[in-house]
Order: sequence, then structure tokens, then C-alpha cells
Amino acid sequence: MDTFIPRAEEVNVDIPEIPTGSSAPQVKTAQKILEDDNKSKSSHVSPWFRGDHTNYVPDKLKMMPETAVRDQVLKGWLPDAPAIGRDTQVTAFGSCFAANISNWLSKRNYRVLTKDNSAKEAYVVSMGEGMVNSFVIRQQFEWAWENADFQQDLWHGYDATSYGYDESIRLQTKKIFDETDVFVLTFGLSEVWYDEVTGSVFWRTIPKEVYDPSRHKFRVSTTEENRDNIEAIYQLIRKHRPDAKIIMTLSPIPLIATFRDNSCLTSNSVSKAVLRVAIDEVVRAHKDEGALFYWPSYEIVTDVFHLPYREDRRHIEPQVLSYIMTEFEHRWCRNDDAPAPSLITAWVSASAAAGRLPRALIKACKQRDVALVEKIMQRKALGGSEELNSEARMLLQRLLDEWETEAAQ
Repeated sequence: MDTFIPRAEEVNVDIPEIPTGSSAPQVKTAQKILEDDNKSKSSHVSPWFRGDHTNYVPDKLKMMPETAVRDQVLKGWLPDAPAIGRDTQVTAFGSCFAANISNWLSKRNYRVLTKDNSAKEAYVVSMGEGMVNSFVIRQQFEWAWENADFQQDLWHGYDATSYGYDESIRLQTKKIFDETDVFVLTFGLSEVWYDEVTGSVFWRTIPKEVYDPSRHKFRVSTTEENRDNIEAIYQLIRKHRPDAKIIMTLSPIPLIATFRDNSCLTSNSVSKAVLRVAIDEVVRAHKDEGALFYWPSYEIVTDVFHLPYREDRRHIEPQVLSYIMTEFEHRWCRNDDAPAPSLITAWVSASAAAGRLPRALIKACKQRDVALVEKIMQRKALGGSEELNSEARMLLQRLLDEWETEAAQ
């Protein structure tokens, strides 16, 4: 059920005069009511108390500027200052979205340990983007740092090859974790295959030749289980790398298939919801400790853009992906020696790729084609309503202004 909050402008309600400088709780409450600029027009409805934090869902107009994600999505999730410098050692693994972060930072000359050739045998490198559930991510930390013994083949590659518990690979993984300053962990799904006898969870489904229907089972893991896994991961990192930062993300890549007896689309909603709640509960529990953060890549893809996926409805349009990485670099990275790519250019290009602006702007942004942008600005319809069209033109004018400034430098 949607939350109903009536607007108020004229209210017939007696509120005592508030003494200047008063700090009594009832006076603070009255102040919040009096200072409310969203009052009901009904003379028969009392004002609503809105608490200390009220953030409204943005309309389309608010989502047009290049600052929309910063103001409407990232609020409350950013560090006090960027934590990744050129010498900061970053490890990213988990769902395939982690590979995008690794690739981007590596190409931008940041130190990504999972891109180092000396670490290529570690499973968090060779299979890092295939660790899509919280159980297997936890297993890697427990194996590397606590030398946990899982006593059975749980880890299989894309070609069903079994990955064992080689001590040299464990030590290589441990070395990566021991040197990491910032962990970026991406969780992908909550559907799992497990061994009913031991309760252990597999990386993925079971190879056909070893599948035993009497013990190999499928289930949807619970929010509580995933919360416990994520909490355990957090505590392991705090124990072994107490000064490290941890960024958790939820992959926006949907399920390719479900093993439930219902549609994949509805199963995907459940799978993502379970993980999103679990992540949020752990992040909220440790918010004041200053080490754990959430990067809302999932919300940027699913709530900001209209059509963010390619024709397969799974892979993200490259311009949208590039925008997310550009936004991440702007918010998380220190790059005085080589400034991050233009945020407004990335935003306009992504908005065009996802159907929010004319698609021709993709080419215009790629080639920095001023004449093409000016031609598009002359179109009668750009973003929908007249207000949106006006906002879109102002956005494109700011884009041209930035290009002009850069060309003059």
C-alpha cells in the first residue's frame, strides 16, 4: 500500500506559541509541524508529523539533470571523502557486475589486485564474477583467512570443472585479502543449490555426472541466512583487515533462469529483494563504524533509467554501465593527476541509450559533436512534457558549456 501524506497549507489547529530558543521535546515537535511546507489544503485535516528525515520520491523533472543520481539516489550512501587513491589496493569480486568495477578501475590506472597477473590462479580472480551468492563469497573469506575445510567439492567452474582446495591457491587468495584496502563485493542472487546432508552451498548448479537427487537440492535462501553471511563477511574483514573499507553492491543483472516452478521475472524480484534487505540490515547495523558502505548500482539501473538493458534484457547498455562507473569514480576516487571522465557527458549518453533522450545524442557525446547537439536541441519534443523538454534543453546547454570550457583550456 502506498504511503498517503496529505498536503497542508491552511490548517485550523491550535499550536502553542513557540518560545525562542526552547528545546523542550513538545516544542521541537511543534516546530516540525509549523515548518512543514507540505500542508493540506483541507481545513479539516491536521498537519502531519514528518520526523527528522523525509525524502520524497522524485518526479521526472527532478530526474532530468546530471545531478539527479547524486541528489536522488546516492544521498546517505557516500563516504565523507573519496577513499580510493592511485596507491589504494582494491579487490572486487562476486557477481559479474564486480568485473565491470574491476575493469573500469584498472583501465583508469587504479590498483586492482584481482587484475594482477601474479594472482590469476586465485578463485576470486579466475571465477570472481561467478561467485553470485553470499554463501560462496563467505566461503572464500573463511577458506583464505580461517583455513576452513568444507570436506566436499563445492566449487565448479563454468565448464563443470571441479575447483579443489589447493593450499597454494588459498595462500594466494589470503595474500590478496591481506593487502586489500578497499573490498568491493557484489551479490547477485539468493537462489542456491546445496548438499542436503551437509547443508553446504555450491557455487552454481551441480555437474550432471555427479548430481545425486537424493542429496543435491535447490532452494531460495532466506533474508536471515543472507544477512548472517554478509555479517560474517564483514566481521572477518574487520578481524583481519581492520582498517579496510567495504563497499557492498547488489548486481542489477537479472536471473537468466529460475529453478522455481514460476516465471523467471517474478523469481528475480524475490531474489533481488532478499539480498537487498539483507545488505541494508547489515549496513544499517554498522553505519556508525565508518567502514561499511552500499553503492546503489541496482537502483541506478532499475529506478533511474527507462530501458537500461540491451535486447536480451540482461546485459546493461554500455553507455549506462559507463555512466555508473563514471559516477562511482567521481564519488569514491581521488584523481587529481587525471580527472575522472565528464559526468554530464556520461549522463546524457546513458540517458539517450536508455530512451530518456534522443538516441542520436550517443553519437554526439562520443564525437563531441556540438552541431549535432544544437540540432537536437531545436526539436520540439525532447523529454516528454513541455517542462521536461525545457529541462532537457537546459541539460544539453550545460553539456555544450562544459565542452566549450574544456576546449578553451
